[in-house]
Amino acid sequence: MQLDSLIFKATQLTGKTVAVAAAEDEEVLEAIVEACNKKLANFLLYGDRETITDLLKKKDPELLKSAAIKIFHTISNDKSAELAVKAVNSRDADVLMKGNLSTATILKAVLNKDYGLRTGNVLSHTAVFEVPGYDRFTIITDAAMNIEPDLEQKVQIIGNAVKIARSIGIEEPKVALIAAVEVVNPAMQATIDAAVLTQMNRRGQIKNCIVDGPLGLDNAVSLVAAKHKGITSDVAGKADILLVPTIEVGNALYKSLIYFANAKVGAVIAGAKVPIVLTSRADSAESKLYSLALAVCSA
Repeated sequence: MQLDSLIFKATQLTGKTVAVAAAEDEEVLEAIVEACNKKLANFLLYGDRETITDLLKKKDPELLKSAAIKIFHTISNDKSAELAVKAVNSRDADVLMKGNLSTATILKAVLNKDYGLRTGNVLSHTAVFEVPGYDRFTIITDAAMNIEPDLEQKVQIIGNAVKIARSIGIEEPKVALIAAVEVVNPAMQATIDAAVLTQMNRRGQIKNCIVDGPLGLDNAVSLVAAKHKGITSDVAGKADILLVPTIEVGNALYKSLIYFANAKVGAVIAGAKVPIVLTSRADSAESKLYSLALAVCSA
């Protein structure tokens, strides 16, 4: 499966609007220009009007005349974040996107009690990878938000990832609970949590997916590895979602796929009222475009 299919799917969902906080960023605007040209969404751009206008003139001056883009001048990143979040909260936009500002600044607005986007659920990072030579999407969670989630947080992180997976056509995603070993070891909390989460799924407490673990990364994604270790499971070797035990594991796996496997990725923060595109400054314009497509599909 290819991430380009998400772009096509997003273009079929007409009328979606993205609010961008601190839009005066070259690669963010490059992704927005590409998204506009593909008619993926409309955009509300909050930030320094002059800088945004100058950057758009370099990339695609015709877009300045387009109804797909509206620019709102702001005097600070804090104000950009506030107005972008308020636009989503008032339903003028369906997706929130981070531009050239810190994650802390935009999350402060997202979590604001008066106009923010909180739902009471855990916010979690969900990344959809297209890995060369692999016949399906690989979804990794959580590589960027939750440092060492406890059992209840993991339940919500699974729920967030399942919603994203279902929005892109994976009706009953298979969730592998990643650990260093495939057996329950009382000295390893990840294996204990995995056993409990698996049982919760079997009893209907975690819905719309199939959960199994603990599983090592190898036997979560490789049928051969699972067979070698004698693991019989509906998930082993066929996992759609990899739930990692800590942010360090997720972060290393995320970056390994990009830098060692040349994988492509789109990612969103799930668990708020709307999907949040919270890409890193190091992410390519292509990755930002895929993240936008994923957000529009799941909005």
